Formats: sequence, structure tokens, C-alpha cells
Amino acid sequence: MLHEEKKEKFRQLVENKFQIYNSLFMSLPYDKMSNIGMLLPFLYEESRLGYEAGKSPEEIVDEFFNKHTELKTEEQKTELLFKIIQYIERQVVLYDSIEDAAFPQLHSESDAGTVLQLHERALQEHQLEATRKKLKDFAIKVVFTAHPTQFYPNSVQRILHDLRTAILNDSVTEIDMLLQQLGKTPFVNKEKPTPLDEAMSIIFYLRYVYYDTIGELYKKIKNTFGTQNFTPAPDLIQMGFWPGGDRDGNPFVTAEITQQVAHELHISILKSYYAHLKKLRRRLSFRGVSEVLEHLSDDLYDAIFKQEKVISTEDILNKIKEAQTILTEQHNGLFKNLLEDFSDRVKIFGTHFATLDIRQDSRVHQEVIDEIVAKKSGMNSETITIEEKLNWLLKTDLILDPNDFEGITKDTLQNVYNVKSMQQKNGERGLNRYIISNSESIKDVLNVFALFRLCGYREEEINMDIVPLFETMEGLDRAQNVMKELYEMPVYKKHLAHRKDIQTIMLGFSDGTKDGGYLKANWEIYETKEQLTKVSDDHHIKVVFFDGRGGPPARGGGKTHDFYASQGKTIANHQIELTVQGQTITSVFGNKDQAKYNFEQLLTAGIENDVFKNAKKDLTENERNLIEELAELSYKKYSDLKAHPRFVPYLQEMSTLEYYGKTNIGSRPTKRGAGNELKFEDLRAIPFVGSWSQLKQNVPGFFGFGHALQELKNQSRFEEVKNLYKGSDFFKTLVLNSMMSMNKSYFPLTSYMKKNEKFGEFWTILSDEYNLSKQLMLELTGFKELMEEEPLSRMSVKIRERIVLPLLSIQQYALIKIQKEEGNRAAYEKLVMRSLFGNINASRNSA
Repeated sequence: MLHEEKKEKFRQLVENKFQIYNSLFMSLPYDKMSNIGMLLPFLYEESRLGYEAGKSPEEIVDEFFNKHTELKTEEQKTELLFKIIQYIERQVVLYDSIEDAAFPQLHSESDAGTVLQLHERALQEHQLEATRKKLKDFAIKVVFTAHPTQFYPNSVQRILHDLRTAILNDSVTEIDMLLQQLGKTPFVNKEKPTPLDEAMSIIFYLRYVYYDTIGELYKKIKNTFGTQNFTPAPDLIQMGFWPGGDRDGNPFVTAEITQQVAHELHISILKSYYAHLKKLRRRLSFRGVSEVLEHLSDDLYDAIFKQEKVISTEDILNKIKEAQTILTEQHNGLFKNLLEDFSDRVKIFGTHFATLDIRQDSRVHQEVIDEIVAKKSGMNSETITIEEKLNWLLKTDLILDPNDFEGITKDTLQNVYNVKSMQQKNGERGLNRYIISNSESIKDVLNVFALFRLCGYREEEINMDIVPLFETMEGLDRAQNVMKELYEMPVYKKHLAHRKDIQTIMLGFSDGTKDGGYLKANWEIYETKEQLTKVSDDHHIKVVFFDGRGGPPARGGGKTHDFYASQGKTIANHQIELTVQGQTITSVFGNKDQAKYNFEQLLTAGIENDVFKNAKKDLTENERNLIEELAELSYKKYSDLKAHPRFVPYLQEMSTLEYYGKTNIGSRPTKRGAGNELKFEDLRAIPFVGSWSQLKQNVPGFFGFGHALQELKNQSRFEEVKNLYKGSDFFKTLVLNSMMSMNKSYFPLTSYMKKNEKFGEFWTILSDEYNLSKQLMLELTGFKELMEEEPLSRMSVKIRERIVLPLLSIQQYALIKIQKEEGNRAAYEKLVMRSLFGNINASRNSA
């Protein structure tokens, strides 16, 4: 479809439908909300025209009250603002549902990056065998995290699910009923969700979206590329799971919670098999076959409801095999394909559904180890060196009892003890990685290895990959030397041999960007991957990279297919692994059509990278030097901003940062470390990036980029950068992702801040860099507007920004009242928090 055709189709399927169904809102019997639909357009117009005229949010909201309402008291006014927020929240859900429903008609099976398109290309370029060969040495893994970047409670998510179906069927009556339900369903959790609640929320997607999606996609790949001699591996598409296992900065994730979540994952996949089998048995009603399947059904039922009954993947597969034999020998293999599909699902999901990861911060492990050494080693904890500590840990035969300790040490040891029983129930595929965030030295990895030994595991029983997560600039700089040292240590070398000489290494884009700025973080990670690929190859280790990429570009997100397709041959490409969370789960993997399409995009990106030649993937020496120069210039500019005395105070006083922790959306605190003083390094990446996003400033997604481009322009070298943009897919992807961040920025919203005595100068620094970056990126790309090459995303962003503009005005209005210490502070704080929800949910297409 050409750009114009696609735009027209989007207009019909999304924009027009939204106008039609949005009009239903106006007549809904909402409590005290009957006239909101009429008032909202006025607030939108006041906002749009007001910001163009340089007015402040306070002036805009006051004018709205004066011109369009009779309200006099502060209480009446804030009540109306709350109702408007509730109304807009529901508009966002409606828009999400309409856009989701249009997805299959806006994307086709033969789009770039789909399995069919990959097959077509492989056929034309005589690369079918090479593609099959790559499929043998490749997998994608999407790891679902509980990071709170999306605010729909489960009840609302289910309405969204049903609303999408009703819109697909154009059922006005049902849509009307669901909108009424939406009007009366609370959008706010009364209390913070527990880690178990977060896990159950994502398990809902596993059962009702991914069980079928991944099963059907595997079948499609098998039918497209399979031959008599080649069947794609069932672990080609994998899922990972962090809720309940990720204790980094989350005191509510305990050893008991991890066990509970492992149990829920186990039970959920058995329930999916049980439901699938029920459908199968309606077709496979033949003598012999039906009896075997009935036994299997009984076994699954007992394993779900009678806890003492344990069923393994092998048990299920053996029963299916038995049924397949009878079917082939006695019933002409009728419906054989249905049984084969079921068998494939069991091979894909095992008895674990998704692999539960354990994650903890290296500094917490160090505290635990220090306590153990002080209590049990007999050495003087005041004078002992790190080397002596490690030496004792790796040589001692001591086996600890968790009950000899308290608090975090007891819980950490208990969790390590529990690994064995969780692996017995869910299979080793169900839990096999221990991730260490903030890794900066070999002790961070060896501490975890030592914890297993201290819990009585013999070396050959440690069936766990120990995964360092390098995320700060310092950590990334040290990564190569850390891994080299580990690969050469006899004790770790032996452990890797036991793990088939495969080492997974995680790299954190979110904290990297927070620490080093957008361009520097992305380039640093690219270079680190190259160095780690080389050092791993030199030691005959197969390295797998796991990317901590978030939704928006400021957290490493953006166009995922383009990002992975642009990695050159200097970076190991055995597996694509990345984290997804919050609004990225609902917007990119939220229903079967989208999930299937986006899993395909990931899969084909990695395969294309190896199979098809493309000079734009591999950087020349000159291109590397130029990116390096731009990254350093941008890093210097971003570092100066971070060092500005107003940086943290600006976020604290002028943004929504302080309110993230007060919303009941995630179980995890918004900052690491205790104490009241807010330090930059303790800021978690999500509230950090989210606060810039709420201000519509998106600083981590562009800041420093424009400055770097200007410096080269001043040296009359802009032509070099243009050639780099044309010649390097990697650099082009960085530019386009940064443009996406800028397209969702809107500085007129906060231009009132330039008059602020304390922060005026700081705001101007941000605004100037935005204008410079935008101007130079348009010049670099030859675009007339940001995101020119992506008309659908651009249109979607435009509509969403229109929906939430009144919400942004309300939020800023409330922040101004709080700063001025005017009126009812509690009511204004509540307004700020409530407007967080709709703003974040409306930004879902940031990935």
C-alpha cells in the first residue's frame, strides 16, 4: 500500500470510527458527567490556541472556567477537572480499542518483516537453505516485566479486549453497553498491586493471547520453511517472565512470592493444555485414541487441582505419541495435524509457560555476602580484602541454614534453596537464570555462584546461567575485561562448560540512557556488544545478548525490527532477547494480530541480518569514527546538563516525579536506596523517563544530539553526517527513533517556566536544544516534518496528543497551584496523579 492509500485507510478505519463512537460518550449516563462531552472541546480549543499565543496552563484553565462554566468555588472547579480526567481516560481506551481493531486491515501478511516476505525474499535470492540453517541457530525471547509503565487495571484491560472485538464486528449495541460499563468501572487501584497481582495480570496475556499466537506462528514457520529433513526448533520463540522473580529495588518480592509465581505459571499452562485438549477430543473421538486422550485429560486435571500429582512435559508428550501411533495405524491419520499442533505447543511451553528469571542488584548481594563472611568465616571483617573474601567463598565447604540469618540475607539464601524444587516442577526451562543488575566487576558474578555453593549445590548441580547486567557507563566500559577475567578463571570456566559454553549477558538501555544520554548510550552498548562478541569468540564461548530495552526510544525502545536488522556482523546474533513492559505489552503484543505480527518482525530481523548481504549494516572505519565523535560531543552536552545544579530540583519541583511513587500502579518503589534526599543515581529509569514525558519534553530521547550535529556543521562537515545517515542503517535508526521522541514533545505547554526565577534559565537550555535538534535532524534527513516516513504512526500520535492536550493543561495547572501553595494542596496533588494515568496510557505507541 502506498503512503496515501494507507493514510486514507487509517482515516476511515480509525479516525472516522473514533469520531462516530466518541459521540456515543456524549449520551452516556455517567454520574455527574452528562455535560462533559460538550465542555471538553472548549477546553481543547482554549489549550490549543492558548499555547500558540504563549499563555500559561493557569491562564488557559481559568479562561475555560470563566467563559464556559458558571462555577465559582475552588471545590466545584476541581470536581469538574476530575470528571474531565475520567472522561478523557475512557476516550483513550476507546481510541486504543479502535486502533487495535484496525490493525489486521492496516498490515498485511506480505509486509516487510513478515515470515511470508522472508520466504519470498529467500526464494528470489536463492537463500532458502541459508535461512533454514540460520533458523537452527536462532531464537527470539520476549521477556515480560512488571515495570509500571501502563495504568489499566485488569478489569479495564478485559473491557479493552471485548471492546476491540465489538468494534471489529461493528456492533453498536455492544459497544454502547461496553462504554457504559467503562463509565462505571474504576480506573484506579485502591491499593498498590502486589508482585503476585502483577504476575497474574501478565499470565492473563499468556493464556488468552500468547498460547495461541505463538502456537499458530510456529505452525506457520513450520509450514513455510519445514521440509522432510528440517523442522524448526520448538524453542524458536520463547517467553521470559520477571514479575515475582525481579527483586531489584522491590522489597515485596520474597522467596515465597517467587515460589508462588512459579506455581501459577505451572498451573496456568496446564489449564491451557486442558482447555486445548477438550477441543481436540471433540474431533478425535476414535476408539483407542479417545481413551488415551481421556487419561491425559484426567492426569492434567489431577495435576491442576490435586497438588500432590506432578506431571512432566515428557509425561504429556508420551501420551500424545501413544495417541498419534493409534491414529496413524488404525484411523488413517485422520485429524493428525490437530494432534501434531497440540504436541508442538507442549514442546514450546513445557510445564513452565514462560521462563521465570531471578534478578537482584549486585550491591544487595554484596551486603548479603559481607554478612555471611563476617558471621561464618572467622576472619576480621574490618580488614579482609575483596580477594580474600572471594577466595574463602569459592573454597569453603560450609552449607548455610537460612534460618541462621534474618531479613534480606535469609530471604536471598532461601530463594537460592528453592531453585531446585521450582526446577523439578516447572522443568529447567522454567527457571534457569540469575540476573545481576549494576554489574561492574567479577565479584558481582562470583558472589552469586558462591551463594549456590553455600546453599549446598555441588558445582554440577548449579543448573543456572549467571547473567551480569551492565547498565551504567562505567559498567559498560568494564564489561569486556570482566568477562575476559571470568572466562579465564578455572572455577567459572568449569561452570560454563556445564552450561554448554553459552553465556548470556544483559545490557541496560534504560539506565544507560539515563546515565550517558541517548546517542552515547546506544553507541556505547553497540561497541560493548562488539567487544563482548570478540572476547567470547576468542574463548570459544557462545554469547547471547539480552537487551533491557523499554517502550519509548529514551529507554532503548523505538522501531525494534529496524534496530535489530541494523546490527552488523561484528555483533553475535544467536538470539534476540529483549524486555517489554506496561504499555508496550498492550500496544505491541496486546492481542493475537499485533503479537503475531511483532513476533514475526523480531524473528525476521535477526535472520535477515545473517542471511542477506547489506553493506549498510557494517560500519566502515570512517563511519565508526564519526559516530564516536558525535557520541562524545553529545555525552559532554548531556553530562553538563546532569551536572547543572537545577537538574534534580527541576524534576523534583516542576515535574510529576514525586507523584509516581504515590500512584498505586506498581509494587516497586520509584527510587533505589533509602533516605529522603533524592540523588540522581538512585532515580529509577521509568519515573525518570516518564516525568520528562509528562512534561512533554522527552529530554532523554534527544538531548545532546542537536549539539553534536551543530558542532560538525560549524566545522563544515555536515555533508559527512548526511553520508553517514545514508550509508549506515544503525545511525539512521538512531536518528528516526530520536525523531519519534521529539515528535511527542511539546514545549509550548511549559513555556511559562522560562519566566520562573529559579528554573527559567534551565528550561531555556532544554528548549534551545530541542529546537536545534529538530532543525538539524530535519535538515539531515531532508524531511519536512518529524516521522515523515511513517504516516500511520504520525497520524496516531497526532490524534492521541489531541485527546490528551486538555489533560496536560489540567496537570500543569495543578502543578502550578502546588508550586504557588494556593488552595487545597491535597486536591491538586490528586489531580496531578490522576492525570498521570491517561497521559501514559495515551503514549502507548512510543514503541
